[in-house]
Amino acid sequence: MNHRVSGPVAATLRINEVFFSLQGESSRVGLPTVFVRLTGCPLRCRWCDTEYAFHEGASRSLDDVFAEIGQHPTREVCVTGGEPLAQPAVHQLMTRLLDAGYRVSLETSGALDTAAVDPRVRVVMDLKCPGSDELERNHWDNLRNLRAHDEVKFVLADRADYEWMREVVLRERLPERCGVLASPVWGELEPGQLADWLLADGLPVRLQVQLHKVLWQDARGR
Repeated sequence: MNHRVSGPVAATLRINEVFFSLQGESSRVGLPTVFVRLTGCPLRCRWCDTEYAFHEGASRSLDDVFAEIGQHPTREVCVTGGEPLAQPAVHQLMTRLLDAGYRVSLETSGALDTAAVDPRVRVVMDLKCPGSDELERNHWDNLRNLRAHDEVKFVLADRADYEWMREVVLRERLPERCGVLASPVWGELEPGQLADWLLADGLPVRLQVQLHKVLWQDARGR
């Protein structure tokens, strides 16, 4: 009988899209960045603007993805979704990029454990407010994994979300641990209103709007 001996199977990821644009959120806003959007997410936030990433995508090798990233004139890479941590091979991709000299950020919902993320990655963790309808999915132990270069993001739909954010920010002393971002839900909460609330409370939180929507509305790949 002949026995076939095979080597290790190359790691793959289900990729929704890879595109070159300006970073629209976080403290890196405005920087030319390659975005790697992974397919799939276990959450269904009410205001989600990337529902197309729930199912659309194709399986690609890490070599293939790495090569496409290298075609663009930047060392900034943002791994996003969907929920990137739902695919374990994402850790291999991020570490490979870091070893090659890229600056890597990870946009994650905060619902999945971040403990295994390479400590060199800048984690942007989205804590889900009540208005998302996914409040119960927050994995609170992730707060222990925060490093000074990480950021916690709150997406706010209304005053109730703001008050919930304020309580969490103060209770967890988040500004002493990492960057904190407050982002209004596009089309629901006026940025000026959120700015007034932040100023009234003197909350040490960075207001952000989605620059890519200001520039290109809901165009995909931008």
